[in-house]
Amino acid sequence: MESNITSQNGLEQPILEIDNLTVIRSGKLVLKNVNLTVNKGEFVGIVGPNGSGKSTLLLAILGVLKAQEGNIKIYNSKPMSRELYGKIGWVSQAAANLPKDIRITIKELVHLGTVNAKNMFSHTWLPMKDNGRNKKVKEAIEMVGLQGFENFDIGRISGGQRQRAVIARALATEAEFILLDEPLVGMDRESRNSLLKLLDRFCHDNGKTIIMVSHDLSAIRQTTHRMIFLEETIRFDGSTANFPDLESLAKLRGITHTHEQEMGQWSRELGDLKEER
Repeated sequence: MESNITSQNGLEQPILEIDNLTVIRSGKLVLKNVNLTVNKGEFVGIVGPNGSGKSTLLLAILGVLKAQEGNIKIYNSKPMSRELYGKIGWVSQAAANLPKDIRITIKELVHLGTVNAKNMFSHTWLPMKDNGRNKKVKEAIEMVGLQGFENFDIGRISGGQRQRAVIARALATEAEFILLDEPLVGMDRESRNSLLKLLDRFCHDNGKTIIMVSHDLSAIRQTTHRMIFLEETIRFDGSTANFPDLESLAKLRGITHTHEQEMGQWSRELGDLKEER
């Protein structure tokens, strides 16, 4: 399912447009004057310290959190619009942290991705009903490389495989725009590398557009096409090759070198002593 929305000048419109977004949660300013445009096929990594607003930004894009100021458009529609049904895939931080004793197979979990507002009360989404959904589930499972594991219980597979399964659930909606919040947490190195290659392939080979939030700065830098450093507002937005080094990043955040301050203070004090003499 492709959605190539074009503007009046014939150019393809961005998947996501955010204009001067401000979000307050529990009386605290979390995001301020955020401006962001994401185009089709981009793999965007969002990094930043704890409490910087990364998850808040994703929830605002989804329409779960309301903005105090600014506008968000996805495929030229407002968040949660009917026009967006099935176009957005969402994988939350807790998505793969399912209880190990839960009795649900990978195939059944992925089938849940075919549930939407149109069919959730009609029983047509049930696994025994086809209506083209079995094909979607099969394709989603193949895309994440879990063919052969379809009938395994979620509790019997590794953390990396569970993460792939919940991504497959998002893909079963035929989502074109995928949002992932900390999908690498709890994964070993091999699973993490495998998942990152998979996501990169989604963009290059399947035309998906991905925004991924992660604390893993090195993984984001090695994988995504574009990086955003978010701390209340966007302090850097550019290619991974141009992402600032630690010293430059500290300056962007307004953090000064503690020891340089001390050295400057000592120099001033020594100068004052010399003048007194």
